[in-house]
Formats: sequence, structure tokens, C-alpha cells
Amino acid sequence: MAAQRSSTPLDRLLADPSRRGRITHVESVPARQGRRAPWPSWSTPLLVDRLAAAGIEAPWEHQSAAAEHARAGRSVIIATGTASGKSLAYLLPSIEAIYAGEDDHRREGTVLYLSPTKALAADQLRALRALRLSRVRAATYDGDTPRDDRAWVRQHANYVLTNPDMLHRSILPGHARWSSYLRRLRYVIVDEAHGYRGVFGSHVAQILRRLRRVCARYHASPTFILASATTSEPATTASRLTGLDVVAVDDDASPRGPATFALWEPPLTDLRGEQGAPVRRTATAEAGDLLADLVVEGVQTLAFVRSRRGAESVALGAKRALHEVAPALAEQVAAYRAGYLPEERRALEAALRSRSIVGLASTNALELGVDVSGLDAVLVCGWPGTRASLWQQAGRAGRSGQAALSVLVARDDPLDTFLVHHPEAIFGTPVEATVLDPDNPYVLEPHLCAAASELPLTEDDAALFGPSTADLLPDLVRRGLLRRRPHGWYWTRRDKACDLADIRGAGGAPVQVVETATGRLLGTVDEASAHTTVHDGAVYIHQGDSFIVQTLDLDDSVALVEAADPDYSTTARDVTDITIAETLRSTSWGDAALCYGTVDVTSQVVAYQMRRVQTGEMLGEKPLDLPPRTLRTRAVWWTLSESQVDALGDLDLAGAAHAAEHASIGLLPLYATCDRWDIGGVSTAVHPDTGLLTVFVYDGHEGGAGFAERGYADASAWLRATRDAIAACECESGCPSCIQSPKCGNGNDPLDKQGALTLLAALLDSAP
Repeated sequence: MAAQRSSTPLDRLLADPSRRGRITHVESVPARQGRRAPWPSWSTPLLVDRLAAAGIEAPWEHQSAAAEHARAGRSVIIATGTASGKSLAYLLPSIEAIYAGEDDHRREGTVLYLSPTKALAADQLRALRALRLSRVRAATYDGDTPRDDRAWVRQHANYVLTNPDMLHRSILPGHARWSSYLRRLRYVIVDEAHGYRGVFGSHVAQILRRLRRVCARYHASPTFILASATTSEPATTASRLTGLDVVAVDDDASPRGPATFALWEPPLTDLRGEQGAPVRRTATAEAGDLLADLVVEGVQTLAFVRSRRGAESVALGAKRALHEVAPALAEQVAAYRAGYLPEERRALEAALRSRSIVGLASTNALELGVDVSGLDAVLVCGWPGTRASLWQQAGRAGRSGQAALSVLVARDDPLDTFLVHHPEAIFGTPVEATVLDPDNPYVLEPHLCAAASELPLTEDDAALFGPSTADLLPDLVRRGLLRRRPHGWYWTRRDKACDLADIRGAGGAPVQVVETATGRLLGTVDEASAHTTVHDGAVYIHQGDSFIVQTLDLDDSVALVEAADPDYSTTARDVTDITIAETLRSTSWGDAALCYGTVDVTSQVVAYQMRRVQTGEMLGEKPLDLPPRTLRTRAVWWTLSESQVDALGDLDLAGAAHAAEHASIGLLPLYATCDRWDIGGVSTAVHPDTGLLTVFVYDGHEGGAGFAERGYADASAWLRATRDAIAACECESGCPSCIQSPKCGNGNDPLDKQGALTLLAALLDSAP
């Protein structure tokens, strides 16, 4: 037994010979030595003593550098790897600001900490309190904070931990009650800044501008400290997020143990999907088996899964496998996700630290900075969306310096398939830049209203909110949302202006999801999402419980659901038409053309598919009758000339273009930090606006989210990767791993795999 345990975790996974063909690549990441720096001369002595007692003798070089920038009043982003100690970089200047009143004539400063999740804020609060710093009055301020405690936080706390939603809906609208705190605000910490991307990131960017404006009202100008996973162009991204000049510290000086990273592709099954395409074993089923095997070997493992249902499914699969071979170990496996009670999540985190839990399946709630040190292995079940997230998740293993294993288990998806067969796209490529567009008018308009309700807008505010402000204000006045007066623009209504900006939704009136048996309100979804998530017959998940939607009433904005336990999931399918409103940029690739601009997308959900959760097997499709919706957004599109099409010969143009469209949607997230569900596409052999064969890929958010723009900028690499992904797939005529789409309203017909390769070859012949 001892000899067996001396093998590596990867060797143990491959003990079954039938699995060896599933690994497509193994990357060895060497260990790295750490580089220390002296404590900054201004460091609070008590903090240094407390850190020394905890085993931290001196900061790493990147921690010291970031802290020095912040102390000097320069906004800074520290973009280094997981477990590199980013929190110490902002802790040093923050604690010094609080203790300043003790040592000199400065007033005691205050600190505002923003995190994307309650779990991360709770973990930060726990770490702060463990330091036992008497002058630090730290407290969380979020939706779970009791009403009685909120008054104490406003009046007495000097280190407040909250989230962008609470800042948007409570702190900024009620800034007068926070005046004493805001007047002394020295630092704003934005943790996990790489997560603020797309439309959500654009909303957060405007919230931070509103915060700066309110602070100026109280004669405060806080320094921003952003902590991020490694990203491309971190200073540029941080500047777009905050509206300030930001310095980047991205040279990671922390030590790391050696790591092994394996790419894993589940095998094809005997099942057949749409149009007879082969179906792979699901990534969740594969990850469940791998998790069980590692638990048997005593390898403490964290499996990251993209959805709540998926996390529960992986944990259940691991438990089921363990009951067959080692029943006593089944109790050492659990699931962790949002929706659990706070005390349940804290108990799971503590059990993971104490190793009483050996295998844990989690959503990305544990990706974001929560301290779960000492893991041996990480399973990433499906591409997490960005290289930054992948390395953030993989970095949870080996946090104590020991050797670590990470495994990316591919889903049946074009992007996942491409990546496990093109390891250079992961290991030989810098991480992505974060994409956001604060100037999106559909984002900016409601935040201008919210800002006006906080303090009347003036002409000077245009410099803060961006160049589009001057064009949008007259329209807001015309619609009766603002009133123009000699000294500025005023909010005209009694309701809260911040309610206009749904910072996490996709827009439209909220639809209430109500359980019919109890009348209980389970939650809300915006109208745009309701068509695809709570249509009649949809499987709706709430806090781990499953419901079937009985009725979607768009007139009354309510979806009625009943509790159920189906063994299938549902996916809506729609048909789409697109018209070009304005071409903003274009470039020629020989006779082909690449364009970017504004489009109107009219889509209608026409049916939904049912697939078995464990196997992915298609169970059927049912029609739906929902009204069409029109979206004005941004798109990238390409055309082939008539002469290029004629040279292709006898080709199924519609099927080839359709297949190329599906595959390009699947690959754009590699370049645009989005999910394939954030974007859509349309293809046609002859489009009425161009008169040519045209393929569109568009942002699925009103006004655009920056994804199509990134696609236009990286079009050559993106479309070459699309071609390579189709060519590398082992299927004969197309499958979900290359050209089939789970949301295609045409039933993935027509599709021509070889035709798509021919079409893309013609397009790329003169590409840069």
C-alpha cells in the first residue's frame, strides 16, 4: 500500500488502462522560489507583529510594491496568481490609514472593501478579526446584515466589507447617513476585479464613478486598490473600471510548488443525439468518477463545476461510486454552492481546512479568494470561461507549497474540444484582457438617473461619466426621468432611481417566479431571460431544489412553478433575424470583408429540448409559442464575394455558413472573456442588407457588451481557431463538439462540416 501511495495523483487516475486515451496533454509547471522585500517603513508595528506571529516574516516583493503605490496615493491593481497574498498588499496601507490618527495629526481613515460574493467578504472578515487589531472595527454590510446592526456599521465601523449591489442600492442612495464614514474614506478595495466584465462589469464601472462623485461631495478622494487574477493589460482594464489612472503590479514574487496539469476528454458513447450525432460522456459524470478515485487514494480534491445542479451532480456521482467500493468514504464528499445558508457554507469551509472533507464539488463560489489551503488536486469540470479563471481555480491546489495536480475535464462543446487538442492555447498564451464597455448607453442612462437622485448632475460630471453623457441627458429629460434646471439635472420621481439599473440582469421588466402550492416567491428573472429560463415546461433550479414551470404569463410578469425532481434539463431554442443599422468599422480580406457595427436582432423562442442530466441523451423537443423580441446591439460579421462563392463550386452554402456560425460562436469566448450564452449568431447564403453570403455573431445584451468588438479586433486568430476546432474533431459529419449548437432553433439543420472548412479556408486565404 505504501508503494502505491508514493505514486502521483495522476498515476492513480490512470491505474485503469481504459482511461489512458482520455488524456490529450500533460503539462508540467516547475516550482518557483519566492522573493522577499522588507516591510515598508510606514507599516503599523502592531500589524507586523501579528503577521509575524502568524508566520509571515516579510512581504513578497509584489506585496510591498503595491502597498507603496497605494500609500503614496496612486491607485493600483495587483494582478498576480492564486495564493500570492494579494490581501496583504491592500491590508498594509488600509490598517496604516486606520491607525494614522494614533501616530500623527491625520484623522483616522476608513476603508471600503468590495467583493463579488458574500463568502469572500465573510472570509476576509474572519481573517481581519483573527489579527486582533483593537482599532479596526470591521463589519460586513450586505443583504444578510440585520437592520439593527446596519446603524452601528454606518456610525462606528471603519472597515466595511460589502458588494457592488449593496453599494448601488443602499450606500450611495443613502449617502447622507454615511457622511462621517465617507468623509474619512482613504481606500476602496475592489477584490477579484477580473470578474467585473461584460455588462455586469460595465454597471460596476458606473457604480464606482458614482462613488467617486459622492465622495467628492464630502471632500474625500479615496485611492483605489484592485486585486485581480493575472490578466492581460491589467492597468488598462482597471482604468476603464474606475475611470482613474491606475498602476499595475503583475510580477508575482510568491513561491509555488511543482504542479502537473492534465487535459482530459471524456469518451464517445453509443448514444446518438440530434441528426444522429455521437454523444460524449458528460463532463459531470466523468468528474464524479475522478473525484471518487482521488478520495479513495486520500488525495484532497476540489472539483469546480459551472452550475449549481452540476456541482450537486458531481458530488452525488462521487458518493454513488464510493458506496460501491468504500462506503465509509462517501461521507467525506460534499457539494458547496451559493444558496446554502451562511452557516452551512462556513461549516463546509472549516471541514475542508480540517480535511474531514476530502472531496468537494463546488461552483466558482470557492474560486474567489476564500482560503482553502493545502489541497492536493483540482478538477475543473468544463472550461470556466477564461484562462484567468482556469488558473485561479487550478491555483487552489498546492497552496501550501506541495506538488499539485489539476485536470481540465472537457465538456461536449466546440471550445472545450479545441482546447484539449490545442494545449498551446492554454499554456503558451497570455491570459485575456477583461472586456467591458462603461459607455454603453443602456448601462449609462440608468446610472445617470441614479446619480441625479443622489446629487443633481452638473455639466462638470460629463468628464466623470464619459463622453456619451452630453448626448444622453436631453433624451432623459424628454422622457421625463430628469428635469433641467439652471444649476443642473434633477431626478423627477419618487421611486428609487437605482432600481432602473438592474446590474446583474439582461434588461426588461422583472418576472416573478412563484411556487403555486405555497405562494412563495422564489426569485425574479428579467423579461429577456424569462423567454429562455422560465418558459412553459422549463426546469427551474432554486437553491438546489427543482421546479417545473407550469405557466409563463408575460402580461402579469409571473411564472408559476411546481416542485418536481426531473432527471432531465431543458434548453430553449430560438429563431433569429438580423438587420444592419450601422456599419462602424470594416476591413478587406482580399475579396472578403470583415465588419463591426450596430444591428437589430429579432428573435423568437420556438421550442425547448430535454436532455438527461447524467448522460446528455436527447429525450425530446416540445414547441413553444412566445412573442418575438427585438434587441439593438453590436455585431461582428463577415462576407464572401460572389466570385469567391462561385469558386467554391457545388457547395451547400446554407449548411456551410450555418456550421461556421455555430463553431465561431463556440470559439469566441476564447478571445472575448464571455460565455457562448452571452452571444448569438445568424448566417445566410444571401443576406438582404449585404447581398452576399454573410455570417453574424452578436452580443446578447442591449447596446452591446464589448464581445463582438473583441471578436472584430482578434478576428484572424478567432476564425483560424474556429477552422482548426472543426478540423480536429473526430466525428464524421458534425457533433456538439464542433458544429452543433444546443440552442439552435433550426434543429441543427442544415449543417455541413466539410463545407464549413471550405468556406473558412476561402475567408482566411487573405486574412492578416
